[in-house]
Amino acid sequence: MANSIIVKAEWDTEAKVWVATTDDVSGFVAEAESFEALQPKVMAVLSDLIQLNGFDSDLAEIPVHIVAS
Repeated sequence: MANSIIVKAEWDTEAKVWVATTDDVSGFVAEAESFEALQPKVMAVLSDLIQLNGFDSDLAEIPVHIVAS
């Protein structure tokens, strides 16, 4: 049972985009040209995948932590 989701965001210098991945939600990947644009995309994709994958948590809202490097 998960109490939070850790998303790793890395800058792809060749593609010039931020790429976000997580091991916490199967099938998750998102990308955007800026970190500011990445954050809402991460939340939208996670919302869809959480519903599809049946992510299990006792919390009403699952905290999402985006770690950038």
